[in-house]
Amino acid sequence: MEWFTEILPGWLAAPDGEWAREILQRGVAALYLVAFLSTLNQFRPLLGERGLLPAPELLEAGRQRGPTLFRRWGYSDRRLVVLGVVGMAVSALLVAGIPQAGPPWLPLALFLGLYGLYLSVVNIGQVFYGFGWEMLLLEAGFTVGLLGSHQVPPPAPMLILVVWLVFRLEFGAGMIKMRGGSEWRDLTALDFHHQTQPMPNPLSRQAHLKPRWWHRCEVVGNHVAQLGVPFLLFLPQPVASVGAGAIMLTQLWLVATGNFAWLNWATIVLAAAALGDSVLHRLIPALPADLGADAALESGMASGGSAAGIPVYWTVIVLAGSVALIVASVPALRNLFSRRQLMNASFNRWQLGNAYGAFGSVTRQRIEIVIEATEAGSGDHPPEDEADWRPYEFKGKPGDVRRRPRQWAPYHLRLDWMMWFLPLSGLHQRWFHTLLARLLVADPAVLRLLRQDPCAGRAPRFIRVRSFRYRFATRAERRETGHYWMRDDGRIVIGPVAAR
Repeated sequence: MEWFTEILPGWLAAPDGEWAREILQRGVAALYLVAFLSTLNQFRPLLGERGLLPAPELLEAGRQRGPTLFRRWGYSDRRLVVLGVVGMAVSALLVAGIPQAGPPWLPLALFLGLYGLYLSVVNIGQVFYGFGWEMLLLEAGFTVGLLGSHQVPPPAPMLILVVWLVFRLEFGAGMIKMRGGSEWRDLTALDFHHQTQPMPNPLSRQAHLKPRWWHRCEVVGNHVAQLGVPFLLFLPQPVASVGAGAIMLTQLWLVATGNFAWLNWATIVLAAAALGDSVLHRLIPALPADLGADAALESGMASGGSAAGIPVYWTVIVLAGSVALIVASVPALRNLFSRRQLMNASFNRWQLGNAYGAFGSVTRQRIEIVIEATEAGSGDHPPEDEADWRPYEFKGKPGDVRRRPRQWAPYHLRLDWMMWFLPLSGLHQRWFHTLLARLLVADPAVLRLLRQDPCAGRAPRFIRVRSFRYRFATRAERRETGHYWMRDDGRIVIGPVAAR
């Protein structure tokens, strides 16, 4: 027992990781805050009682992906709101660092609460919650809760497991690219990516218009950052901090040139696990040297603690959590080296120890689905004048060729993202046809998801769906036309359709 309470807890401590813990816990909590805000604003029209894919129907059929509180409670829009508000309140407390001043079990309990609440949402979220950053946020919340509070030193095993999560995230993405489209191997992927990515941002066009040699350098830099740099995270300081800094810089470039919800910000936050306090203090001398764990070490055996200032119960919790996460990630380790590598896959119902990856192939053309409405026409006869047709404008996805793309990340516009997938997966999606039906009756909840309703809240007489090829305007085209986008004449793929 003396070995257990003195030697082992001392080995668990990582006194050089106090600032890493601070960044990890507050950063992940901030991302949960954004995720719950996105859920409050979008879940009900997308998945609520009258949603495009109603969650009650999913639960009644028993087709939820895994554990969810709504299986026990039953789903209602009111309960969803309560869950979202509670999630935001708990997230805000953790961002402020208030629970971290208490006993080590307190931030753990709150992070597990966030994990359980958001897992309940993701498991009934269907295609609108089928993105890799959802499972990344779940796994991150579960893991950083085990870092404890200021009353104990940061546990070294948990910092290593966060580094292991970053490794799976980055190296998995690098391997999926090398095994994916040839454009990653012949260095042409970035000739297209900035233009064809799901949701460009204000700087995406400028990034796309860079010369080809620049795009080749981008691809090479991506391969280095994802296939080589992650190994540096496991090396002693200051090499680990250098690796973390390199990952953060490459992710900031992705933040600057795209809208990938909280994927890039989560990677930046999690990479902080490899930052050492000693390195940070050399870089930023004004940083406080003591965040509270030193005082805990001096308290010794206070409150039933060990000789290293770590309570025995906390030692047991950290070791149990470490073993659970290691076991859960074994399938993901095998997946990294599998010829049939899976991308963004979970191997258990709890979405822990996941496999990650993104953009194994890059589309070379941008196809946009544009929904148009008219109040003209009569009976079953739509108007012949093209001027009578006006588009519904989405908040994030391209539409109006004169409109510059906006910055939305880390906020996630779920409907806009699914509209990007439509040309790839086909228009015969249940949610999309339900969307068209709701637009025909001017459903207020659905209209609030859009930027602009051409009928100003009135029900249209007809709607139709057109498909266009979009590309960024060159500098000369931008000067001549004032357009950010150029597009072809398009073709009608659905409709015109009238309300019945």
